Amino acid sequence: MKNVKVIIWGFGAMGSGIAKTLLNRKGVDIVGVGDMGAKVGKSMFEVLGVEKGDNQEVIIGDAMEIIKPGAADIVVVCTDSFTKDVFPKLKFVMEQGINVITSAEQMAYPAAQDPELASEIDKIAKANGVSVLGTGINPGHIMDLLVLVMTGAMTDVEHIVSRRVNSLSPFGPTVMEEQGIGISVDDFNTRKAEGTMSGHVGFHESVGMMGEGLGWDIEKFEQDMEPIVTDVDRVAPYGEAKAGSCAGVAMVGNAYKDGECVIEMEHPQQIEPEQVGINTGDYVIIKGTPNVNMVNSPEVEGGLGTIAMLVNMIPQVINADAGLHTMLSLPIPCCVLGDYRDKIKEEKKIV
Repeated sequence: MKNVKVIIWGFGAMGSGIAKTLLNRKGVDIVGVGDMGAKVGKSMFEVLGVEKGDNQEVIIGDAMEIIKPGAADIVVVCTDSFTKDVFPKLKFVMEQGINVITSAEQMAYPAAQDPELASEIDKIAKANGVSVLGTGINPGHIMDLLVLVMTGAMTDVEHIVSRRVNSLSPFGPTVMEEQGIGISVDDFNTRKAEGTMSGHVGFHESVGMMGEGLGWDIEKFEQDMEPIVTDVDRVAPYGEAKAGSCAGVAMVGNAYKDGECVIEMEHPQQIEPEQVGINTGDYVIIKGTPNVNMVNSPEVEGGLGTIAMLVNMIPQVINADAGLHTMLSLPIPCCVLGDYRDKIKEEKKIV
């Protein structure tokens, strides 16, 4: 059978990282890359700074011209964070009859904040016989799926604390903007008051996923954010923060059931945390029978983790029934080290 064919839409930090990873996988070919600006017209290998070797040439172009019926088995979209922003791209891909997986954070569980749009995405996917998934390291794994996996060893769950202390340094310019890296505290507070300060995108989605998994009727969810102000100059690959400016965001969220807080989300994230003595880590603390107290430190690195989730879920999405999926509706993720073709179900294989 032919190799699994992948098109990447968006060639920033995530898209280029996905390409480098796929180039080291068996049974999969990158057949197209869509982007804008100075990268258009250049060889993918030149932009990545790697040797082409025996791989077919890929010239970066306009995604709308590259993505056509039969052009690929799946498109990986790494351009936006919000469902409403990425929706036109997903719709276009699905209408070409191609499966799609995206790093857009809200797409991890779009029904949490926009059930009507989630329903529309599901209808378009089913009408075109394709599947669509949003995933990443968070949301999509660490602060939600991992929590649910740990509850699988419990007979009762009373209260959950999901905490992730992480570095933003590997992420690209879009995330730097969303997190307000380098802006003043006054600007942070102004944007927060105006509702234009994104902070971490995904608490609603993680809570929605956990609520569905546990069968909890979450009646209310609240979240807040505060700036993490740096005392020293910090420089990351895609952003910098001078002393006295914002180096990140401390996010907290609380979900309520029957009038009581049952889920606490804690997520301080910043660029170069180690520079000021902050240890990163992932923490799952669950009160129930039995209790769970899981610690992983340092964190699962966010950039690589997101790249890995998108790469490793490709076979799952191709194999899935048509429609909108979440990490709850697909088999658990695992690192695909063998031939991708062996992971594809017989009825989905291209010969």
